Amino acid sequence: MRGSSAYRLENITVRHGERVVLQLPTFEVAAGEVLCLIGPPGAGKSTLLRLLAGLQSPTHGTMWLGDQRFGESAPLALKRLVTLVFQRPLLLTGTVRSNVEYGLRIRGEKDAASRTMAMLERVHLTHLADRAASAISGGEAQLVALARALAFAPQVLLLDEPTNNLDPARVALVEEVVLADHRERGTTVVWATHNHFQARRAGQRVTLLLDGKLVETAAAADFFDQPRDPRAAAFVQGKMVY
Repeated sequence: MRGSSAYRLENITVRHGERVVLQLPTFEVAAGEVLCLIGPPGAGKSTLLRLLAGLQSPTHGTMWLGDQRFGESAPLALKRLVTLVFQRPLLLTGTVRSNVEYGLRIRGEKDAASRTMAMLERVHLTHLADRAASAISGGEAQLVALARALAFAPQVLLLDEPTNNLDPARVALVEEVVLADHRERGTTVVWATHNHFQARRAGQRVTLLLDGKLVETAAAADFFDQPRDPRAAAFVQGKMVY
């Protein structure tokens, strides 16, 4: 998909009852880019990621992943191309190893065992491979969830503030692992974060959402150094914006 659009969204509206939580006339993610979504809580970042993952349908509008159109439902073939890592990972019962390996075995991957250990090595957790998932820390669980996602070798990796509750060393590790995978495989990454510094480090482009609406999208350096919209400028300066 590199060099084309990974996602195109047109006339998207998401309502929860009478409340409009997301309204995007147009939105596009370039194939092979790292796009960071920033904005305060309730801005619509998680809702947008769930749409992109095919886990939620818009009230109105149309979406494309590459040349595949989806809206009311996402076909299984599409979902196999995309993986979403949540802020609070849900691990299965069993060991750390079995959590990473489970999805690969369900898909019939012949090298599931070796890919599992390669991913655990990448996130520095091989020493926990046979530990019960219920006995590891929250930070370790987040790294297991990232390893599980990357083991699928997805075309699109969606990240919903995965470093929100991690210590600085693990934040750096997550960034290193995600960006290394991006460089090696050309993965398209859409990364929701509240951390301005992380968005600047990781993002090639940055999108600001406020109250479910897209305020500004620009190259990361331009967004932070020369924001065009006054609300983006205020947000970058740490001011409250509405």
